[in-house]
Amino acid sequence: MLAKHRILLVEDEVKLSKIICEELNANGYQTDIAGDGLEASRLFAENNYALVLLDINLPYKNGYVLCREFRDQNNKIPIIMLSAAGEIHDKVEAFNIGADDYIVKPFHFSELFARVKVFLKRSELPAQSDKLTVEDMEINFLNKTVTRAGVVIPLTAKEFTLLSLLARNRDRVISKQEILEKVWDLSFDTGTNTIEVYISFLRNKIDKPFPLKLIHTKPGFGYYIK
Repeated sequence: MLAKHRILLVEDEVKLSKIICEELNANGYQTDIAGDGLEASRLFAENNYALVLLDINLPYKNGYVLCREFRDQNNKIPIIMLSAAGEIHDKVEAFNIGADDYIVKPFHFSELFARVKVFLKRSELPAQSDKLTVEDMEINFLNKTVTRAGVVIPLTAKEFTLLSLLARNRDRVISKQEILEKVWDLSFDTGTNTIEVYISFLRNKIDKPFPLKLIHTKPGFGYYIK
């Protein structure tokens, strides 16, 4: 089976990384393993990856440092953090530095592979249109960029997907459940405040620097753009 995508797995637990790598390869992905932060930096600089699986506790450079480094080099590549730290502040820190998803160890491999497939499949989907404009904000679906009043606004892949969902449904209230299904591909509420965190990220980038606010909340119902 020919590899469809090349994935960088950064994990210092040898047994775990071997299992993940074998499963990914068996499903048609080409997987490179980095056992420490320095090796991860080298591999990322030398190769073009479709996705990164990134542990946090690593020798030489931890996952937070690497995530910032990778995001500076490539703002669009999906980064999924893997960590035994499951507190909300750990997740918020990861999201703040550019992670697109966060999976707490120990995890079911089926969950990990499902999320990998979601991100990679989404990257292959053609946009419904090249551009979409809401007031002074323009979303370019070809090069995955967002500008507001001519100012380029850097977004992570997950932020871009969430903003696109709201913008394509302008003036319609999108429930948390619909956001979970269409942005996180989850059919149930995990009980976390991930959506609220991402809405806050978007507001800080999209609305805070500008007088006209585009992202709104209808308490008890969901979120919308107008």
